[in-house]
Amino acid sequence: MSRIGRIRAETVAATRSFLRRRTAVMFTFFFPLLLVLIFGVLVRTQPGGGGLFSRPDAYYLPGYLATVVLFTPLSRIGSEIARHRDGHRFEKLATTPLTRAEWLLAHTLVNVGVIGVASLLVFALVTLVTGADIPVSGDLLLLVPFVALAVVLFCGIGAVLGRVSDSQDGVIAASNSVALPLLFLSDTFVSPDLLPEWFLPAVNLSPLTYFSRGVRAVTFAAPDGVGLAGVGASGNLAILAVLSVVCFAVGAVAVPRGE
Repeated sequence: MSRIGRIRAETVAATRSFLRRRTAVMFTFFFPLLLVLIFGVLVRTQPGGGGLFSRPDAYYLPGYLATVVLFTPLSRIGSEIARHRDGHRFEKLATTPLTRAEWLLAHTLVNVGVIGVASLLVFALVTLVTGADIPVSGDLLLLVPFVALAVVLFCGIGAVLGRVSDSQDGVIAASNSVALPLLFLSDTFVSPDLLPEWFLPAVNLSPLTYFSRGVRAVTFAAPDGVGLAGVGASGNLAILAVLSVVCFAVGAVAVPRGE
C-alpha cells in the first residue's frame, strides 16, 4: 500500500471511531457554542466600560474560535494515544508499514475536518447572536489556514501529552492544565492592557497568541484609539506555520511505536 493509501485508510478508520463516540461528537460542537451563548448573549460586552468584555463583540471572536482549535485537538489526540496504548494497538501498528508521522497526520486530518465545521458554526453563531461587526473581504479566507495550522499545532502538542500521561484521565487533566491558561493568557478574551507589564513577554511565548492576533487582524476593524498588538495577519500566519511544523514533528516522534 502506498503512503497516501495508508494515510487514507487510517483517516477513514479514525473518522468512524470518532463518529461512534456520540458524546465526544456532541461536546466537540456543544462546548464552544455554549461559551458563545454565555459570554456573547448573557454576559454581553460593555464597550468603554473597562475590564473584561469592554471591547466590541468582534474583538472576542478569536477567543471563541480558540476554544475549538485548542481544547479539541489536545484532548482528542492525547486520549487517542492513551486509548491505543491501553489496548496495545501500537504494537499491532508496529507490524505494519504505517509510520508514526502518518498515524498522526491521519488523525490530524480528522481533527481539521471536525474542527473546521465547528469553527464555521461558532463564526456563524457569533455573527448572528452578538451582532459582531465583522468586515467582509477576501481576507476572511485566511481563517481557513489559521484554523488548519492551529489544529496541526495542537495535535502535535496533544501527542506529546498523550505520550507523557499514564492514562486517559491523565491526558484530560494534562490537556486542561495546558489549555485553560493558554485560553485566557494568549490575547484572546483578556486583552494585553489588562495584564501586568512584566507578564507581557510570556504572552508572546504562547503559540495560541499568534492564532488569536492573526484572526483578529482579519475579523476586527479596530475603532480609533484601539490598538492591536502583533505583526498583522500575514506575519502571524507565517509564525503559526513555523510553530505548527515544529510541533507536528515533535508530536510525530512522541507517538509510541510499540511498548
